[in-house]
Amino acid sequence: MSSSLTLVQRKPGYSKPLRSLTYAFLTAVALAWMVPILGAFYSSLRPYAETQRKGIFSMPDSLSFKNYGDAFKQGGMGGWHGTFANTAFIVFPSIALILLFSSFMAFAVSRFTWRFNITLLLIFTAGNLLPAQVIFKPLFSFYEHVPWPNFLSDTNTGHLLGTKIAVIIIHVAFQTGFCTFVLSNYMKTIPKELNEAALVDGASVPRQFFQIILPLCRPALAALATLEFTWLYNDFFWAVVLLNQGSERPITSSIANLGGQYFSNDNLIAAGSMIIAMPTLAVYLMLQKQFISGLTLGASKG
Repeated sequence: MSSSLTLVQRKPGYSKPLRSLTYAFLTAVALAWMVPILGAFYSSLRPYAETQRKGIFSMPDSLSFKNYGDAFKQGGMGGWHGTFANTAFIVFPSIALILLFSSFMAFAVSRFTWRFNITLLLIFTAGNLLPAQVIFKPLFSFYEHVPWPNFLSDTNTGHLLGTKIAVIIIHVAFQTGFCTFVLSNYMKTIPKELNEAALVDGASVPRQFFQIILPLCRPALAALATLEFTWLYNDFFWAVVLLNQGSERPITSSIANLGGQYFSNDNLIAAGSMIIAMPTLAVYLMLQKQFISGLTLGASKG
């Protein structure tokens, strides 16, 4: 009895060096990840001529936010037709539709037993494995032959290609499979007795979904919303392929607008990068509690 108590008492002592080593390793990795960010922020506050003359890691003569104002104007980020507005028009409807459709599908394959539910889930998941570069040419031609009213877009082409709606559609198509896979696994952890009790009380299937299952999936939905916002916000490929006018393109194209043909102001580009990164950081800070709880709950219940 005493020996077992001694072992229990000594166990934390033996794990203390390993714990300290783990903390040191994680701190070093975090600092390594912060170096490029801090370097870009430091460069964004300095004039380009000073950096060229004294070097990137030299002591500054002056620090200012002038590069931020110049990057905001030259990158075309402001206004109703700026890159920030274009990004908001694409990202927020896409996330809403993705989470809505994927939650519908996840509810169907996880809460009910029918013949092809697993097969359909595999098809949804397999769609994410197809590289975007493989299908962009057929999709480009398909959009070119889909009629689209001119009053619903800023382009006058008469077809879907070149509109922000085209980008929303492909985002929803590509990301719904991943979110369906995650939400279906999360919904499987919810006891089916809840649905049975609701059915006994006379609750219809839509009421079971909206009033019982969906509120319980709030952590998973918040985690997916954070991930999807980051992925869609940072998308550049589909914006370049499907939007043929620069005035229609999202925020990721602003970096390209800041680079010149023969000369690029690296400090100005650093300031633009910091501006572009701010919304994703703000979204994570607002949803970090739900994001972390969604990941941990899914891991512990799976």
